[in-house]
Amino acid sequence: MQLFFHKIGVRFLLIGALLTMTTSLIAGSGLYSFTLNSIDGKPAPLGDYKGKVVLIVNVASKCGFTPQYSALESIYEKYKDQGFVILGFPANNFGAQEPGTNAEIKTFCTRKYNVSFPMFAKISVKGADQAPLYTYLTQQAGSGIAGDIKWNFTKFLVNRNGKVVQRFEPEVTPDSKELTEAIEQQLK
Repeated sequence: MQLFFHKIGVRFLLIGALLTMTTSLIAGSGLYSFTLNSIDGKPAPLGDYKGKVVLIVNVASKCGFTPQYSALESIYEKYKDQGFVILGFPANNFGAQEPGTNAEIKTFCTRKYNVSFPMFAKISVKGADQAPLYTYLTQQAGSGIAGDIKWNFTKFLVNRNGKVVQRFEPEVTPDSKELTEAIEQQLK
């Protein structure tokens, strides 16, 4: 009888160890496990950004924060050669401020703000049709980071290992001391 319970205990121990390892692998690959479409409609795996410091931003063309595109492009240009990238995700979740097609969004961003950082196809960042990436960012990214997206130009800073390390609300401009110091810290 004792041997029977010992075998069961060993099995539970092994199952627990496997679950822990699986959870660690999923959490460890987190951001890199997503593939979304680029603004041109081509699959764009986020795994392509392994080893880079990433700033993920939900953007909109007709928002009071839209001029942040200039500062986003500026910090991208400043830090891109050090292993930094910005990923822009157009979303029409707030006040219908991103009504255009992907082609219209791309034209707007490149003509008005000279955006050269990677832009993705329009997605939903909240609600029943929320993109899986944003489900991950808002529910699984960790304490102090997770939580619903409240408006356009919410920013998530990701370290070189794919871990979301900070979140910045729309009011924090991309070129603010707070955000640039956080980027520089991750680039070290």
